[in-house]
Amino acid sequence: MSNTIGNDLLHKSLLRHTILEHQSKISCSGVSGNALFQVQSPTQIKKSPISTKFRGNRLNLRKTKLPMGTHHLVSVIPRAVLTTDTTSELAGKFCLDENIELQVDVSVPTPGSMVQVNIQVTNCSNSLLLHWGAIRDTKGKWVLPSHSPDGTKAYKNRALRTPFVKSGSNSILKIEVDDPAIQAIEFLIVDETQNKWFKNNGENFSVKLPVKGKMIPNASVPEELVQIQAYLRWERKGKQMYTPEQEKEEYEAARTELMEEIARGTSIEDLRTRLTNETAESEIKEQPRSETKSKIPDELVQIQAYIRWEKAGKPNYTPDQQLREFEEARKDLQTELEKGLSLDEIQKKMMKGEIKVKVSKQLKSKSYFSVERIQRKKRDLMQLLQRHVTERTEEKTPIPIKKTELTAVEHFAKLKEEQDSGSVLNKKIYKISDKELLVLATKPAGKTKVYFATDSKESLTLHWALSKKGGEWLAPPPSVLPLDSISLNGAVQMQFVNSSSADPTYEVRTLEIEIEEDSFVGMPFVLLSQGNWIKNEGSDFYIEFKVGSKQVKKDAGDGKGTAKALLGKIAKMESEAQKSFMHRFNIAADLMDQAISAGKLGLAGILVWMRFMATRQLVWNKNYNVKPREISKAQDRLTDLLQNSYKTHPQYRELLRMIMSTVGRGGEGDVGQRIRDEILVIQRNNDCKGAMMEEWHQKLHNNTSPDDVIICQALIEYIKRDFDISVYWKTLNENGITKERLLSYDRAIHSEPNFRKDQKDGLLRDLGKYMRTLKAVHSGADLESAISNCMGYRSEGQGFMVGVKINPIAGLPSGFPGLLQFVLEHVEDKNVEPLLEGLLEARQELQPLLIKSHDRLKDLLFLDIALDSTVRTAIERGYEELNNAGAEKIMYFITLVLENLVLSLDDNEDLIYCLKGWNIALGMSKSRDGHWALYAKSVLDRTRLALASKAEEYHQVLQPSAEYLGSLLGVDQWAVNIFTEEIIRAGSAASLSSLLNRLDPVLRKTANLGSWQVISPVEAVGRVVVVGELLTVQNKSYGQPTILVAKTVKGEEEIPDGAVAVLTPDMPDVLSHVSVRARNGKVCFATCFDPKILADLQANEGKLLHLKPTSADIVYSAVKEGELTDSISTKSKDNDSLPSLSLVRKQFGGRYAISSEEFTSEMVGAKSRNISYLKGKVPSWVQIPTSVALPFGVFEKVLSDRLNKEVSEKLRSLKGGLGKGNFAVLTEIRKTVLQLSAPSQLVQELKDKMKSSGMPWPGDEGEQRWEQAWMAIKKVWASKWNERAYFSTKKVKLDHDYLCMAVLVQEIINADYAFVIHTTNPSSGDSSEIYAEVVRGLGETLVGAYPGRALSFICKKNDLNSPQVLGYPSKPIGLFITRSIIFRSDSNGEDLEGYAGAGLYDSVPMDKEEKVVLDYSSDPLIIDGNFRQSILSSIARAGNAIEELYGSPQDIEGVVRDGKIYVVQTRPQM
Repeated sequence: MSNTIGNDLLHKSLLRHTILEHQSKISCSGVSGNALFQVQSPTQIKKSPISTKFRGNRLNLRKTKLPMGTHHLVSVIPRAVLTTDTTSELAGKFCLDENIELQVDVSVPTPGSMVQVNIQVTNCSNSLLLHWGAIRDTKGKWVLPSHSPDGTKAYKNRALRTPFVKSGSNSILKIEVDDPAIQAIEFLIVDETQNKWFKNNGENFSVKLPVKGKMIPNASVPEELVQIQAYLRWERKGKQMYTPEQEKEEYEAARTELMEEIARGTSIEDLRTRLTNETAESEIKEQPRSETKSKIPDELVQIQAYIRWEKAGKPNYTPDQQLREFEEARKDLQTELEKGLSLDEIQKKMMKGEIKVKVSKQLKSKSYFSVERIQRKKRDLMQLLQRHVTERTEEKTPIPIKKTELTAVEHFAKLKEEQDSGSVLNKKIYKISDKELLVLATKPAGKTKVYFATDSKESLTLHWALSKKGGEWLAPPPSVLPLDSISLNGAVQMQFVNSSSADPTYEVRTLEIEIEEDSFVGMPFVLLSQGNWIKNEGSDFYIEFKVGSKQVKKDAGDGKGTAKALLGKIAKMESEAQKSFMHRFNIAADLMDQAISAGKLGLAGILVWMRFMATRQLVWNKNYNVKPREISKAQDRLTDLLQNSYKTHPQYRELLRMIMSTVGRGGEGDVGQRIRDEILVIQRNNDCKGAMMEEWHQKLHNNTSPDDVIICQALIEYIKRDFDISVYWKTLNENGITKERLLSYDRAIHSEPNFRKDQKDGLLRDLGKYMRTLKAVHSGADLESAISNCMGYRSEGQGFMVGVKINPIAGLPSGFPGLLQFVLEHVEDKNVEPLLEGLLEARQELQPLLIKSHDRLKDLLFLDIALDSTVRTAIERGYEELNNAGAEKIMYFITLVLENLVLSLDDNEDLIYCLKGWNIALGMSKSRDGHWALYAKSVLDRTRLALASKAEEYHQVLQPSAEYLGSLLGVDQWAVNIFTEEIIRAGSAASLSSLLNRLDPVLRKTANLGSWQVISPVEAVGRVVVVGELLTVQNKSYGQPTILVAKTVKGEEEIPDGAVAVLTPDMPDVLSHVSVRARNGKVCFATCFDPKILADLQANEGKLLHLKPTSADIVYSAVKEGELTDSISTKSKDNDSLPSLSLVRKQFGGRYAISSEEFTSEMVGAKSRNISYLKGKVPSWVQIPTSVALPFGVFEKVLSDRLNKEVSEKLRSLKGGLGKGNFAVLTEIRKTVLQLSAPSQLVQELKDKMKSSGMPWPGDEGEQRWEQAWMAIKKVWASKWNERAYFSTKKVKLDHDYLCMAVLVQEIINADYAFVIHTTNPSSGDSSEIYAEVVRGLGETLVGAYPGRALSFICKKNDLNSPQVLGYPSKPIGLFITRSIIFRSDSNGEDLEGYAGAGLYDSVPMDKEEKVVLDYSSDPLIIDGNFRQSILSSIARAGNAIEELYGSPQDIEGVVRDGKIYVVQTRPQM
């Protein structure tokens, strides 16, 4: 039984508190559960509740005193019965398998009704069956009820089998029981497709049903029997701690059980006999226990419990856990007594030295069983703001870099390399036609393994041999031959076999050969496929068994998006850099000026190079001896330059930190020389001058490296574990060092360590000190050495050994050393929350010092890097702590990780506002605000967007350099492909993403959001196609009904022809262009929030599915081919019934500009006419902006003017190419339109109309302002030829030449908010309620391709003062503008019924909008409920008034400024 159901069952109450007060015969200790673990004075300890008579006290029936109040705690074993009573419908929850959960609810019957058993299985397959029966009597034999759900079949006349009904990711089933004699339902669950049975710890699930109709209302059960039954229930459940309320419920449950037995015919005397016998047995079991326990003093139990707590990592225990710990401590001591030790001996053993001090200190500080915490200072988060101007790349525009995913064979290679601990001898990937062949040679544990893998589906035979020198074919010895191989003329043949993968994308065909002999140097081979021999460009293939075999370089490409010149120089100097770390660091230092000059891409190049080095993709040492202090000096030189760049170029600080973390600190005060000196001292002091230690000594003298830190750690672990050599190799291998790597050093390490037992203490002491020296040079992120360097330390020189003195850094904040000491003391605690608080407080204290000029800035930076790294490792260690945590705990952890990220990144404004949002969400949750989960979900969505944006930025900046430099240096392709992904995984962003994934389903459940948001609820049947971006397929035409599962949907895309559904994890607004077009086109469109459901849909690619949406869910199921044919036929009929569309060419009416009073259907489109119509008809509090227009035909008139003869001719030529299907000319047409000159008459007429209407004339501010306005007008005209609009007209067979564009001119209102209203709810079709969305600033972020969601709400038309918020905003960007003019497109295509022409063409402001990162924590629409109610109600009332005016549903756009409502356009809702 799962913990989940265990907790549900075991949280029932024990005794009714009211009866405890009334019945004085029931004994109770009167001590709360928490009091048991409060710190007590020495005098109190003697009277500790632990040793009260209630522990193990016997039951005395004569006095009817029951020890129910003793709260005795034992390990809990939940029973397999799901109990139900008249106060609760939830019978229980089970965890069936990983994330599959079973929930059972039983309805309480009312007179005349049937008992209902509701069974739900979450995150399951589509093929579940309930295998079940009913229980009528105590014999437990299954009977088959006559009443069963639809689809039920009898199974061998011994059970019933009922299929579950699929609902999203869940499977549900309802059983109605009409037989009053049935006492319980028993069942198992079967997954037919996997032939898998789900059981309850090997037994049946059992649901006990409430008794109906037979309960005797006035039946009296003697109170002493109720008390005994309650005691027995309490004992069965492990004698838990109960609150008074739980005691009430448990006591009543005991009474109900007895009344049910009476209702079934059991007499009072029979009950008394049974209960007396059971309690007598209990008494016998309990007695010996109390006698033994009483021998152990509570003081010793407390000390042992403390020792256990410290060993467990000082977790925060609940009262129940504290009780359990005391019991376990008592058991530990009892075990010691049974071994023959006396209490005095146990006490002496426990109270040695450090433990005695710690226990005394802990008890004195009164913080037993709780971890001390630092007091965090309150800070203004805006003090952490880092905002830098975005730097353009060499290309001057963002370069779209497609993320390169591993191919199937690369994925296979990566798995095998990880499996064999990175012990790669050689790896080659050959191209065979359009397929790949991998040959990977590794050497784990002294055996050579050769793996072959190919993505070819054809039958393939490997024809191979071995060689002891290049070019020869030797028959492999019999010991090498794998099963199913055939020896043939001095060679061997084997067939490739299928290798299964959980992901079909990575399925390959493979072979594996293992060679134990070391005499072979390589393997020649050829391939045989369908009778044809396949060779390597005419020669045999050959894989060499040699470390570092040269890999063939891939094509380096053109270096776009990189500092190409710098990377070329790095590649040219790599052969010199391979000699030693000294060479590499000095070359990097020499290149720093060039890197800084190249900007962000230059530093990206240095980072990529250093990262390839750190991950051992590059050679560390080649034929060159160098002293450690020379390496340390070169390191110092490079890190000094990085430190200086950090001071002078704040916009690059994030990249500079990343470079420093890969390089390591370097030595100060000749600490590098001590690497040589101290190893000699260790050898001399501990008499270990030969064998492995001498070989390591020679390597250290020759060329020390970060590997030495790992070797030292492996030696320490080996010695600690009593010289277990397997521990030595395990530590090395887990950190990427194999036997082959040890042998590859210029001064190879051949031997294993072999020490004497008497050397143990001295070696542990000296190697521990030596580790600090190694880390001081090689590790940039080691916390202890970073703290030492800041706090200062001194090591005296003795004899030949140099001395080291590191002075403490001056000017550190007061209390900072104590804060760092707290961190070091708690760095390994299991309960990581106090540690995280301490780490972040330390980072916050450091921040002011990091932005100032400081002579020891480098040491402060390395300390900050180490603190950052420790946060990440602590969070990963704390995941277990969150497994059963509530939402508030997870949210608090999110705030901690987010704070860490804010402290590490440049351009962190968006993340700061996310952090402020989480703090508000936490406050709302604690105050039990009903909207807390809904608000937290919006913050979660925004945080995810911020992380995705950061990941994309890394990909833009780093991946091109990784690919270009990697190809130049011959780096393994898999390492190149995952370069940016690994950078992201190494940071806090990955931890934050994991926490968000944990919290998301909790919030969705709490806020009743479900797994879907259905934007267009249309039933559909189609074949599943998975795409990355909807944008990339919007112009495609699918030949059959297609369900598109698209990873990215921005909001401005078209729905492709043939698509019947678009399902996405992205979150376009319900009123975005793509959402409107989906509803207009009767296309199912929905956002899926559940990644498991989405993965299941993607796994159905190529299959036919039937989608059946509701307003909040989508149920899908597989269908047969015939149903698709029917769907196509129905769709075809629907299409045939659609009215044909045509446009009427509009003519120039003789005027270049007209006022709103002159708007007619011949002059302007519906957009302009509707605005004119509203004036004077809407309520006075609804403002309508003043408008003028350039009517239809003006564009054509301007084009025909003599001023624009050349432009006209060029356009005619380009349009000719368009007619021939050359759609690439659309961009050139738009550019050509922008070359038009304005006739003087147009300028004069427009000026007159605008001024007479009270609008400002741009030309009054100078000729340049008019030119800006004229460019905006031309951009509106040019949008006639944007791709989306052009293909839209082609789809509905409209003549594009007949499409005419008027231009509506309005003064821009500098909006606080913008809104879009649909006066009939578009998701549900409910005409009684208004649906609206609101954004900060201008409305372009709502209707355009801006990420995130708007605030959404509904409002009933009969209650316009009560808007209901459906979702809070997650859009990170708002658009704002000063006083300006906007030129809106107004085409004749927007007037056509059945054609979604609105939104296809551009509206262009004269001035550029300012993008502002939004801070919702100060937005009154979010934080002020009264303001929100007022604004949303006003928006709803405006929508309702306009709908009443037109008499039909309306699609309305408007803005809010200073609390006033402005409507800028309305049109019929499609």
